Amino acid sequence: MSTTKTIAVISDTHMNQPPGWFLRVYEQYLQPADAVLHCGDITGPATYHELLQHPCFHAVLGNCDWDPNLGTELIPMLRLELFGLRIGMAHGWGSRPGVPARVAEAFGTEVDLVCFGHTHNRFWSDEFGPMLCNPGSVAEGSMALVTIDADRELACTFVDLDMKS
Repeated sequence: MSTTKTIAVISDTHMNQPPGWFLRVYEQYLQPADAVLHCGDITGPATYHELLQHPCFHAVLGNCDWDPNLGTELIPMLRLELFGLRIGMAHGWGSRPGVPARVAEAFGTEVDLVCFGHTHNRFWSDEFGPMLCNPGSVAEGSMALVTIDADRELACTFVDLDMKS
């Protein structure tokens, strides 16, 4: 990998139809990213299909993804390799305080980065083994940009989203 790569990490959009502000977020942060990862609770197929425009989009099923179209296309946990990085994705489950430890344990040492949602709280830490990223909730105005440099060093910037229509 010769240059820095950017992964836009989002979760908990909770949108049936993407509002105007989300389309601006897509243009400003998601479209220019090298990859977009959604950690569940997309909620509506219209939002899912908007995100599918990105050439490197991956998503997992969340506990609020009840629409039958999402339930047949998404799985609860996903392992993938992007830019030389082994990544695990899950929405998360159970009581919110224990989610980081549970998702880290579910993927073990087989991954470099685990992206998850469910808690709606930003989280960036390696205290449970692999680096863990929870971008917070898009519905509450939060996302994350994870960068990977040429030495495979990871960094995370949390973004406060402008949710004005």
